[in-house]
Amino acid sequence: MSTATASPRTGSTPTTAPAPAPARRPNSTAIIVFLSLGGLSFAVLQSLVAPALATIGRDLDVSTSAASWVLTAYLLSASVLTPVLGRLGDMVGKRRVLIVVLTILLVGAVLAALAPNLGVLIVARALQGAAGAVMPLSIGIVRDELPKEKVSITIGLLSAIFGIGAGVGIVAAGPIVEHLSWHWLFWLPAVLVVIALLGTVFGMPESPVRRPGRLDVAGTVVLGVALVAVLLAVSEGQTWGWGDLKTVGLLVLGAVALAVFVVVELRVAEPLVDVRLFAVRGVWTAHVVALVFGFAMFGTFVLVPTLLQLPAATGYGFGKDVTQAGLFLLPTVVMMVLAGPIAGVLVRKVGPKPPMLIGGVAIVAAFVIPAVSHAAIWQVVVSGLLTGVGIGMALAACSNAIIESVPANQTGEAISANTVVRTIGSSVGTAVIAALITSNSTPQGLPTDDAFTIGFWACTGVAVLAVVGALAAPSMRARRAAALAAGVTDLDEVTR
Repeated sequence: MSTATASPRTGSTPTTAPAPAPARRPNSTAIIVFLSLGGLSFAVLQSLVAPALATIGRDLDVSTSAASWVLTAYLLSASVLTPVLGRLGDMVGKRRVLIVVLTILLVGAVLAALAPNLGVLIVARALQGAAGAVMPLSIGIVRDELPKEKVSITIGLLSAIFGIGAGVGIVAAGPIVEHLSWHWLFWLPAVLVVIALLGTVFGMPESPVRRPGRLDVAGTVVLGVALVAVLLAVSEGQTWGWGDLKTVGLLVLGAVALAVFVVVELRVAEPLVDVRLFAVRGVWTAHVVALVFGFAMFGTFVLVPTLLQLPAATGYGFGKDVTQAGLFLLPTVVMMVLAGPIAGVLVRKVGPKPPMLIGGVAIVAAFVIPAVSHAAIWQVVVSGLLTGVGIGMALAACSNAIIESVPANQTGEAISANTVVRTIGSSVGTAVIAALITSNSTPQGLPTDDAFTIGFWACTGVAVLAVVGALAAPSMRARRAAALAAGVTDLDEVTR
């Protein structure tokens, strides 16, 4: 806008001030691409190693049980650091912390690719786990930077990518190890990380939304103890024995530490995680659904490849090699790609509850089919398609439900909590299904047909909880009222 001002010298000669330059609008497409690559690289690294554990163990001359610590280290690091880094993003800037996180992920990937022994590989995997914060930081950036009409769809895409990446990791691990070596399990994702890092540094503005304060050191320590205890017990319970003193002791320690964490967070002025948010209906229902889908997703990634790779001579296996078995997960991945953005569109029109419910029903059906019968390959394929629909819909809806239920400056900590909950579900799902398979095996060590039937029914029972959680989620009208009570003042966000 032009404004006339008096000349300081003559007092009469008007001058026209130049119009201020319009604020540069960030490139939404570039932001989405770079955030997607960062999320994809983290998710791929989460699952890519699992199918190659035996190969890594042989190459490094350690047992498969010892090699499993490369999974445990990643899991523990992600669970402990995700809420810490998510909170730091809210405090000092999401882009700034995302750059640090992606740098750590890159260092971890390169170190793992060059690892000469198991100890170095475990350290590298712990560094990679820090990238668990990519999810909350990315969603926070999307909420702060993108036009409102793109937010729900983009969050749907990013949420689906975390499921897609896990599926791609399972699919790609076999061919990579078979045709290259296990070191390339880390070199290839490192390329994605480099692109995401450069894009974040040079093509992404800093988010203006902050929640200044100090990091809650006491809460961080107590939460770290709780998560390490619980996840270590779950991860190693099959090896140690579920009744072993170490397993039981860690579970008790984790439960006590979680209770202490709640007390601490209610008393400090600037908590690491505002536990009061867990009382918000739109938040706790999203956490329930995320927990269930973490269990279901990794339950699928254990059951389906194992069933497909069993010898056909058993009468119930399909005799596929690791590469072929991985390819049968491609329909699941494709449906995640499609369902995530569709869920975002539905969220904008009718709110998060309907796509969350659709996802819950789809995942129940996905497990009922093979639980009733898994004798034909089409049953496995249809189950995979429904699993992809369910995961894509529900995870996208969960993320949208949370950001529509909390103030913008608490996005990082709220999404971080949801990410940790899903990680716990994934760990529990993997451990429970592995235990069911192990306890229902032939003397030769092969899983029985009953192992898969029981496993699919167990996943079905857990999946029903997702439907219950979705039904308990607030409607759009109720969410609007709850969001106002929680401090969300931009009602356009709540009713997208």
